[in-house]
Amino acid sequence: MHATMEHMTIWGLISDASLLVKAVMVTLLLASLLSWYLIIQRGSALRRLERQMNAFVQRFRTAPDVQALYREAQQAGEGGIAPIFIAGVQEFQHLHNHDPAVLEGVERALQVAISEQEVELEKGLQFLATVGSVSPYIGLFGTVWGIMNSFLGLSQVQQATLSTVAPGIAEALIATAIGLFAAIPAVIAYNRFAARSQTLLTRYYAFGNELQVRLHRTLRGTPINLAAAA
Repeated sequence: MHATMEHMTIWGLISDASLLVKAVMVTLLLASLLSWYLIIQRGSALRRLERQMNAFVQRFRTAPDVQALYREAQQAGEGGIAPIFIAGVQEFQHLHNHDPAVLEGVERALQVAISEQEVELEKGLQFLATVGSVSPYIGLFGTVWGIMNSFLGLSQVQQATLSTVAPGIAEALIATAIGLFAAIPAVIAYNRFAARSQTLLTRYYAFGNELQVRLHRTLRGTPINLAAAA
């Protein structure tokens, strides 16, 4: 039975909704909870990667040579920029005395390492994009279904009044509200995280170029003993 206008509450409207509308609401609430988990998790991960990026680039630019920093990065086992640096230096170490096209090999190794980090940066973004784009339509489906049931119920009464129609329509509209509640934070988070991820990726490429310049100078100057750092 629908709640009367005098006793309508959000919880009462939800509890009086049909089984399908309740299923839609539960689905949207679960999607919202997962979205917020990803928003918190990815936000924390991006902040950590940004701090690591700033600190590592500072150490790289002030280090007299890459040997000590290479050894330190291997021992630390950090993510983000460190694996890119390690991949570039390892390829340089491998090709230094065996291949005249050493810098081309370093560039390919850096491309692979940066691509792997790009995959890490994009984790969770697909789910946020899906929630942001699909949730309003799922909520709208629940609303249409609820309103349809409400109007079908009017055929069983002699006289249709506002107090008769309003509760059924109100409980159906809650599905749309929950859909928007799930979609709006997901869309905002997706746009924000995508922009920050793209900025980090651009900085990774810039660091790769900077590392290649550093290694090129090493080829033209005094070679470093990278084997001792392995």
